Amino acid sequence: MRIVVTGGAGFIGGAVVRALLEESHDVVVLDSLRPDVHRDGGDAARARLGAQGVRIVEGDVRDVTLVRQHVHGADAVVHLAAKVGLGVDLDDMDDYVSCNAVGTAMVLRACHDAGVTRLVQASSMVVYGEGAYECEEHGPVAPPPRDEQRLAAGLFEPDCPHCGADLVPHLVAEDAVMDPRNTYAATKVTQEQLAAVWARETGASATSLRLHNVYGPGMPRSTPYAGVAAIFWSASTSGQPPQVFEDGGQRRDFVHVDDIASAFVAAVQSEGASGAAGEHTAYNVGSGVVHTVGDLATELALLAGGPSPVVTGRYRLGDVRHITASSDRARRELGWTATVPFTQGLSGLSFS
Repeated sequence: MRIVVTGGAGFIGGAVVRALLEESHDVVVLDSLRPDVHRDGGDAARARLGAQGVRIVEGDVRDVTLVRQHVHGADAVVHLAAKVGLGVDLDDMDDYVSCNAVGTAMVLRACHDAGVTRLVQASSMVVYGEGAYECEEHGPVAPPPRDEQRLAAGLFEPDCPHCGADLVPHLVAEDAVMDPRNTYAATKVTQEQLAAVWARETGASATSLRLHNVYGPGMPRSTPYAGVAAIFWSASTSGQPPQVFEDGGQRRDFVHVDDIASAFVAAVQSEGASGAAGEHTAYNVGSGVVHTVGDLATELALLAGGPSPVVTGRYRLGDVRHITASSDRARRELGWTATVPFTQGLSGLSFS
């Protein structure tokens, strides 16, 4: 298959490209080589892709003419290009919307014009907001947005909106209501909605992979993908204790970038399950194993031989408390499952 990968020069994109090449696909990368992602101006990415025999087209996905030209004749497009991070401030709201929402619209328009009928794109677990919770008295409930007064008082766990009782967190499934709680999350919801419209109106197939907390070798230290892993690792290797926000009990699903790449390959190659004609299908892509942010800090401190983490009680209003997914649908319909264990994956962690 001839596959165009937008954002293919990035951290996740590089792993996806490698996995597609291993399956003997013909890959073309379209990437803007944003300086906030590629601090060396893209030299390392150009060299890596060139060594793999992959052609890289340098350009912005918001240039519909450029995208149309290079997706023409493609069997599928893997759309990874996006501005990442929380979007906790409003100063760059327009940049998130432009890069992620408008960029996706341009890719979809170009695919339609060029006759491309299969798209697999990167979404995120942030579309859910908080994860799935249950109250002993009221059953499944959706907690309201986090209250800054409660956070400042050290009350980090969400409570039942009906009775105030403690909630029990569960794995979230794809049929959960989307509840974006920051700018980045809102743009990922928009990407999915645009893909659904495109599929319905053109008869094409669209798949969104809701990625959980991705880590692995070559994480870019200077971008939000690195997140707390880069911060914890930097502190530990400098002989400083990692500073853990809240109480460290935030539940997450940390999934290795190689597992993410294999999920994209499974979605691209799937016949029938991955976005049937005229449909948009979303899949959670996580390891299936719950760890806390405190677990991550402790493991990285041990690997680096540094001091134990310090729990600070600090918080960010745009964060969510617990978000872990069920990836059963991906296992059933795509035949995909994560294979890299947490400790093994962290032992190979590195930053670019």
